[in-house]
Amino acid sequence: MRCAAIAAYAVLAGAALAFQDRAETWRFDSLTQIGGHAVKVEGAPRIAGGAVVFDGARDALFFDVHPLAGARAWTWEVIFRPDPGGAPAQRFFHLQEQGTQTRLLFEIRTADGQWWLDSYARSGDAGKALIDPAMRHPLGRWYAVAAVYDGRMYRNYVDGVPQNESEIALEPQGAGTASVGTRINRVDYFKGAVREARFTRRALLPAEFLHAPR
Repeated sequence: MRCAAIAAYAVLAGAALAFQDRAETWRFDSLTQIGGHAVKVEGAPRIAGGAVVFDGARDALFFDVHPLAGARAWTWEVIFRPDPGGAPAQRFFHLQEQGTQTRLLFEIRTADGQWWLDSYARSGDAGKALIDPAMRHPLGRWYAVAAVYDGRMYRNYVDGVPQNESEIALEPQGAGTASVGTRINRVDYFKGAVREARFTRRALLPAEFLHAPR
């Protein structure tokens, strides 16, 4: 009897670990369904080269899901291409808890043909933007960006290279929605392309990150 109970516990523990390790991948090769989720399209984004291209003025995708809801530690990765001609401040991916200001954001700032990453996380009254204008990159190329939270430290990366970090207490986010190509409230549109996103329920090491096409 005791052996059976131990075996059952091991199965449950293994299932819990597998859930915590679970990764969800979204490939932006459709305008009807991405990552198994229905897409609401605004504007006229288009598919080109296995990615969705946004015009920086009105193109956006909306989803009725927050893919990192409930995660205590997480890694959020996006392969994207910021193109020239966009606004100085752009939001290209937004995860929002329903009915609150709790959210996660990937943003960029641009100047002089270059861009730098801004990753924002907010949980209740705790919020932090990871941004360093000194960490600049040329526009018009593919990049893999990552935001990682290990339960204590919040970090962001471009092509596996650390950009910024901060210690912060973030509670798991609740169910909600997502937008790509703009902020949820339809401001600060993104000009460029999004190819892939991955949401992992643990803190990955840079060696485990996605790689941008070259």
